Amino acid sequence: MKICSLLAGALAAFLFAGCATAQTAATKNIVLIAGKPSHGPGAHEFRAGSLLLQKCLSGVPGVNVTVYSNGWPNVANALDKADAVVIYADGGGGHPAVQGNHKSVLDALAKKGVGLGFMHYGVEVLATNGGPEFKEWIGGHYDHQFSCNPMWSPDYQKFPKHPVANGVKPFSNKDEWYFNMRWRDDTKGLTPILTATPSDDVRDGPYVYPRGPYPHIVAASGREETMMWTYERADGGRGFGFTGGHTHANWGNPNQLKVVLNALLWLAKAPVPANGVESLVSPEDLQQNLDPKKK
Repeated sequence: MKICSLLAGALAAFLFAGCATAQTAATKNIVLIAGKPSHGPGAHEFRAGSLLLQKCLSGVPGVNVTVYSNGWPNVANALDKADAVVIYADGGGGHPAVQGNHKSVLDALAKKGVGLGFMHYGVEVLATNGGPEFKEWIGGHYDHQFSCNPMWSPDYQKFPKHPVANGVKPFSNKDEWYFNMRWRDDTKGLTPILTATPSDDVRDGPYVYPRGPYPHIVAASGREETMMWTYERADGGRGFGFTGGHTHANWGNPNQLKVVLNALLWLAKAPVPANGVESLVSPEDLQQNLDPKKK
């Protein structure tokens, strides 16, 4: 039996015994939309990553996680009962959220109080197509050549008092951690979760694309940056952005895993355990459901 399943089962027993609210509350439905395959083996493994997150939450009482692979669901009414929708996919002009009527669908969900989250490339939309909506839904977005995407190792040492940070310990891993988001003007409700200060070498590039450096990124030397954040909308709805997740193997980092699992529960307004979601994945878990890709 995999470690993820063992710990999820232990968490389920703990919550069942000690949390009457979780037993009696209505089931929270979390929908993960995994994008189409892209990049080489071990990168942008949206389907495998989403299925792994689903597995790690499978033992949490009162929570149901559904994964739709290969982009926007082709199932009628797939999002109707969702309490939270998270898109982990390629973004930019091809973002699933901006195709067809999808912005209208997501905006209607947000107005009903449904939580919206976006991960890795999924935090990037065009400033003129999706940008205004992302600022309303999650407080900000990656803006091409305003934001940047170097491969680096942020040193996450401190965390806010927030349910998404429950139980998260200092960690660092090398990934394509984006920073310098395009934030909304009114930052009330925004909470940085993962923050670190890039070195001047990181600011000088190269970035993944375009290689840079960008003068405004270099000029901000010494400034702390935000790589994950939450947003509480004025209407009570919630959102989050997580810029990591390029490298599939990093889901094996217990603290990266925990902060995202916590975020999924928080987004759906499900209780987050005081010590966070306790779940680890094995090397075998990380090899499951990978997209078939050429090396």
